[in-house]
Amino acid sequence: MTDSYIDPSPANFQAFKDLPRDEPIHMLNLLLYRDLAEYPEGHEHHGNGWSGRRAYEEYGKTSGPIFRRVGGKIVWRGAFQTVVTGPDDMRWHDGFVAQYPNAGAFFEMIKDADYQQAVVNRTAALVDSRLVRFEPGAAGEGFG
Repeated sequence: MTDSYIDPSPANFQAFKDLPRDEPIHMLNLLLYRDLAEYPEGHEHHGNGWSGRRAYEEYGKTSGPIFRRVGGKIVWRGAFQTVVTGPDDMRWHDGFVAQYPNAGAFFEMIKDADYQQAVVNRTAALVDSRLVRFEPGAAGEGFG
């Protein structure tokens, strides 16, 4: 794998910001953890020997109250097993879908000062990730 994505590009973030902010959204998260978390020099967890998964757990613990306060909830979570259709070298450790009442709630979360401190754990934890916005659709018994 040559490309790694931890934070959105300016163009992708602008496209996200240009979409409606007043409707529910689902955010698909795909996570690939580092073997050893990479905290910046001087951070309280730098050199503590945490795995990437452990650093992501810390991110969940520290960002969770903010996520819940803005109305977020996890609507699906799973552990990666194998690729059926897609690149042979594609792999993830975990995936989940976060639901927000609207995009404004997502913006409220990421602008929160406590969240901005918590997100350092996410950055330290991940070697690669994907964050994809979807408009929620109706569940059902068929594919169409």
